[in-house]
Amino acid sequence: QLQASGGGLVQAGGSLRLSCAASRTISSYNVMGWYRQAPGKQREFVASLTESSTNYADSVKGRFTISGDNAKNMLYLQMDNLKPEDTGVYYCKANRGSTGYWGQGTQVTVSS
Repeated sequence: QLQASGGGLVQAGGSLRLSCAASRTISSYNVMGWYRQAPGKQREFVASLTESSTNYADSVKGRFTISGDNAKNMLYLQMDNLKPEDTGVYYCKANRGSTGYWGQGTQVTVSS
């Protein structure tokens, strides 16, 4: 259902754009979003997108931007001014009705 890509190694202050390819148009999902999991920590919310709104974790507000392209069935996460604490595996998630779907993760590593 979901295929995430775009992770990599970047220096602090740099940028990356994550992509998530969906098997359906993004408008067919109630909500789509990004989560991340740092080593030894629980998976946490990063950002979400609905038809009418976006929402961000406080730790990424002003630095990350979530967007979608319905024509391409794609979800994106533009990450700017990256910090070492942004390091982790990033997952995309989509909810359709009462069912949630997770993509495989993509590793983001930010060096100081």
